[in-house]
Amino acid sequence: MKRTDLNIAVVVQARMTSSRLPGKVMLNILGEPLLWRMIERLQQVKRIIHIVIATSDTAEDDAIERFCKKYDIDCYRGSMNDVLDRHWQVGHLTQADVVVKIPSDCPLIDPAVVDKVLDFYVENQAKYDYVSNLHPATYPDGNDVEVMSFKALTKAWEEATRPLELEHTTPYLWENPDKFRIGNVVWETGLDYSMSHRFTIDYHEDYQFIERVFEELYPVKPYFSLEDVLKLLTQKPEIMELNAQWAGVNWYRHHLDELKTIEPSMTRKV
Repeated sequence: MKRTDLNIAVVVQARMTSSRLPGKVMLNILGEPLLWRMIERLQQVKRIIHIVIATSDTAEDDAIERFCKKYDIDCYRGSMNDVLDRHWQVGHLTQADVVVKIPSDCPLIDPAVVDKVLDFYVENQAKYDYVSNLHPATYPDGNDVEVMSFKALTKAWEEATRPLELEHTTPYLWENPDKFRIGNVVWETGLDYSMSHRFTIDYHEDYQFIERVFEELYPVKPYFSLEDVLKLLTQKPEIMELNAQWAGVNWYRHHLDELKTIEPSMTRKV
């Protein structure tokens, strides 16, 4: 593992009450919950990080807390709708210098992508308050990494008021380049698969896709890479077709009239 003087908290936001696919984080992937398969991958990140699952304090999410106890993962419970507060509280309680936001709907996330974004932030922390691989996005959807100083997160926590800023945690940062120094990491291939390749989970077809990828790759190479997934999809294009209907669909579509830095071309309406 890479050592650093920074205390880095990786916050995985998770809940059971997804409107489109309830309980998606606990769906079975090769005998284990999908959320565990994602945590397994995050545990391969090279830097020393503190992984915390941040869920809500509603009764439905008691299941998330039980999961955390079973798998010995730290858990924080807070507001259902104010996810920004959940991230800030985790950063505060862990005395983090840096907070990394990775949503629980990214079970195929490549640890090497996390390494790349995190390394870029650490190596340039004097230049940036917030670094992601999402503004603009180029990696396949589902490799979402956002890194911010706790100081910047605190400023957002103190000043953000709009519901979308509280629900989605970071819009106040990346929508205000006059207040925060914003950096972005692009996919080194020069390609942009953000609208064409969907590795995230929000619909049943996404689950079918993710389950099939794990069935094909995990038994041979548990910590398969992004490149391994792309090679598989080239060899077996029928797998990519499983959730192709949802490619490019993301939460931006609901807020195009509220987000200054998001263009209609960055999302697709259902």
